[in-house]
Amino acid sequence: MTGSRLCSICRRTGDGSGIIAVVNDDLKTGSEAEQMVGRLRAGDMRALARAVSVVEDGGAGAAELVAACRPYVKDALRVGVTGAAGAGKSTLVDQMVRWLRNRGERVGVAAVDPTSPYTGGALLGDRIRMQGFVGDDGVYVRSLASRGAGGGVARAVDDVCDVIAASGRETVLIETVGVGQDEVEVARLADVTVLVLVPGMGDDVQSMKAGLMEAADIFVVNKSDREGAAQVESEIVAMQGLSAGRGGWVPPVVRTVATTGEGVGELMEAVRRCASQKEGAKRSERMIELKLDHLGVAVKSIAAARGFYEALGMMVTHEETVEHEQVKTAMLPLGESRVELLEPTAEDSVIGRFLAKRGEGLHHIAVRVEDADAMFARLKLDGVLLASDAVRVGAGGHRYFFVHPASTGGVLLEIVGKAC
Repeated sequence: MTGSRLCSICRRTGDGSGIIAVVNDDLKTGSEAEQMVGRLRAGDMRALARAVSVVEDGGAGAAELVAACRPYVKDALRVGVTGAAGAGKSTLVDQMVRWLRNRGERVGVAAVDPTSPYTGGALLGDRIRMQGFVGDDGVYVRSLASRGAGGGVARAVDDVCDVIAASGRETVLIETVGVGQDEVEVARLADVTVLVLVPGMGDDVQSMKAGLMEAADIFVVNKSDREGAAQVESEIVAMQGLSAGRGGWVPPVVRTVATTGEGVGELMEAVRRCASQKEGAKRSERMIELKLDHLGVAVKSIAAARGFYEALGMMVTHEETVEHEQVKTAMLPLGESRVELLEPTAEDSVIGRFLAKRGEGLHHIAVRVEDADAMFARLKLDGVLLASDAVRVGAGGHRYFFVHPASTGGVLLEIVGKAC
């Protein structure tokens, strides 16, 4: 944090050589981190500023705080705005915020600035950015020092964006420092990447070919009221003809004049179209990779239950005892999936308690994925409530974990991966 807000969160060293963060007593435990997240989600701007400071500094409690924020960030749209210095990114971001606020959205801005050689903080601060939004709690702006990080973004910006999104911001804009073609890292952090160009760049468009040009989802020709805007647009279109396709999305070229707001509406509509198409592609990928593996049925006795299934023509092909789950299993193929009979080996086992409470019946649904460990990490990152604390090895050597019914509409869901 720089500028006028600094005194409430940090203090400077006497010789001006750096900034020392005040120890944050609120973040000594995970539960205390959750309390802070509760305050920032309730609209406490000071709690939000303190949380961002802790995460940016990376000190004690930062990991717990980010983990507490993760369940609330999945719906926020991240838009990266990048391009060479002097392209007008800051002015354009200001207009993008205005467009979003006019539609009732709450917005966060993570602006990555050069690092001050004296303080270690951002060279440009919150005081000189977005002055038109002072007093508007619907807009939160934070300047982050690049601190030598490559790719035009600060090392902590990913986690900072999670904290900002957790405060209820529907959109988080990430403005890069403006160092040229190496700013491709923003494309990894953002859902949609906007590359800002201006007339008069000359060979700069060609020099960006290896990096930013391939990373951009939308091209903006800013200051398009100047001579040469049409030429820049033509060069972009020509370069697109040499690039490989991206799943049907062709990055549009939008002309803007950021000082007046001209073209910003068209830009934001393009951002939303791109985000919608990418989300649709992700959903399709998830649908393709998921298959029904089996239905888990709790029974008091496999020997007694299998008779019915065998009468239907379903024969047991594999039986096994999973010691750590205290359960015997029997697999009966059913088309491309299976029915798994589950018999407890102990009354106080999971299946034993299920039978005592509910009697025999459907215990869980199992979905097969290519990589159970990757799915576990993804769901945990998305804030899905899991019933397992880790991926384990079960019947047949398959890796598996369970998703809590609170996340699935009341059904215990097992995720099954490949056998070890």
